[in-house]
Amino acid sequence: MKEWWIHVGLICIPLVAVYLHIPAPQLSPALQKWHSAGEVFHFRGRKVFYRDSYGALGSSDVIILLHGFPTSSYDWNKIWEPLTQRFHRVIALDFLGFGFSDKPRPHRYSIFEQASVVEALVAHLGLSNQRVNVMSHDYGDTVALELLYRSDQNRTGHLTFNSLCLSNGGLFPETHHPRLLQTLLKDSGFLALILTRLTNYMIFQRGIGDVFGPYTQPTDAEFWDMWTGLRFNDGNLVMDSILQYINQRLQHRERWVGALTSTFIPLHMIYGPLDPVNPHPQFIRRYQQLVQRSTFTILDEHISHYPQLEDPTGFLNAYFNFIHSF
Repeated sequence: MKEWWIHVGLICIPLVAVYLHIPAPQLSPALQKWHSAGEVFHFRGRKVFYRDSYGALGSSDVIILLHGFPTSSYDWNKIWEPLTQRFHRVIALDFLGFGFSDKPRPHRYSIFEQASVVEALVAHLGLSNQRVNVMSHDYGDTVALELLYRSDQNRTGHLTFNSLCLSNGGLFPETHHPRLLQTLLKDSGFLALILTRLTNYMIFQRGIGDVFGPYTQPTDAEFWDMWTGLRFNDGNLVMDSILQYINQRLQHRERWVGALTSTFIPLHMIYGPLDPVNPHPQFIRRYQQLVQRSTFTILDEHISHYPQLEDPTGFLNAYFNFIHSF
């Protein structure tokens, strides 16, 4: 009996320690450099991190990059410099609840609010009357569709799109397959509050690794940078709230898919076909069926859910071919 209680204690002590709190990891030199190069602006009393790099001389073109879940603007780091050689300004932000931005809790995170954050940033940067190119990934795809809806409806403060390039986002609920942990976090109520505290680096690494191809896995340092960005400002504790975006996609499917299928702006999809979240060929067939005005690029068969990180050269080639086509 005594030994039984000892075993229980040995199990419970680290679990309680994890549940109570473990300090966030220190920023790596690479992540610190990214952070130091950025700035913040305030949106409804919250700090939002962004980067704004001036690049190509003789060009007035602007590109805005919208990242995915659960990572951050650092997802664009491998293609940042090449983009600055093509565009006058390259801009990326961390959405509320992500990366180096504030992560309020309790808070009702929504795609609508994130779209308003992007519009506020564009106004803050003096670009309200500028035609902008938007590149998005995953969660950012849905934010882009809300921005597109507002633009097509000529809403006050809307972005003026020059083009939109999407990548591996769950645009269609009927072809979207969220991971088990995502489903548990978004739908489990009180259990989700426990899971967000018990999710550790090993669980995170395995979950993220599952959506990369077998030959394009992040390095240990890259996994750690993703985890550090998530843990910054206790971001792990708001994942359940942010994940309501999956339910929002279903609830507002007509609005967002309707915007995608009816717009006349230049559209392109860059797709990693090994994606377990938006599997091939179901996803791309649905996209072709519904978004007939769009062009698309299917990358090599071993590229998965993070094409801009797994195949930055192929991703950039596909994008530059698109941007030079109109």
